[in-house]
Amino acid sequence: MTSLAAAPSARSRRAYAVFSIVLGAIGWFASFELITEYIKKLKNPDYVPNCSVSILVTCGPNMDSAQGSLLGFSNTILGVAAFVAPIAVGVALLAGARFAPWFWGLYQVGLLAGFVFVCWLQYQSIFVLGTLCPWCMVVWAVMIPLWWSGLARPFASGGIPLGPNARRLAQTLYSWVWVVVLVNYLVVAAIAQMQLNWFAEFAR
Repeated sequence: MTSLAAAPSARSRRAYAVFSIVLGAIGWFASFELITEYIKKLKNPDYVPNCSVSILVTCGPNMDSAQGSLLGFSNTILGVAAFVAPIAVGVALLAGARFAPWFWGLYQVGLLAGFVFVCWLQYQSIFVLGTLCPWCMVVWAVMIPLWWSGLARPFASGGIPLGPNARRLAQTLYSWVWVVVLVNYLVVAAIAQMQLNWFAEFAR
């Protein structure tokens, strides 16, 4: 009975590990592309970044803005450093690691910081700069599921102990986390559409 119960748990752990590695790698690559384009633009002010598709879909204004260097250096450096975390967590889980509750708590705090930062960048990009940076949007698309899944899973899996009823509730919520992620995507897309009419840009 124990082995049968452990099998789904092991599969779930492996699935979450692969999920974290893949999303972390995508986020890291997008951040790396942004930082290489940023460096090229520093070397040559006339350089047109590979993510500059049109006046609306471009990353140049984001790179050059104060919002693009919130801490006094390019935000892309934060991305390159931060996306190592979900990759490392995923690899460790695949190797059979079991983290203490305090670790999951710290990981959730880190994910929350990343999610809040991304929400702020979305606001700045849509309402202040009036642009949609392709590589930035890849980072947004990755950070959203990383946050919501990272919030729910430690409670659902027992990584952070809960009472039986609370854990069952967490497991139910975790099984629906993809709906929360989808709604989050739709909200961002709808806000961007109302403010920037991006659909007309892509429909041309």
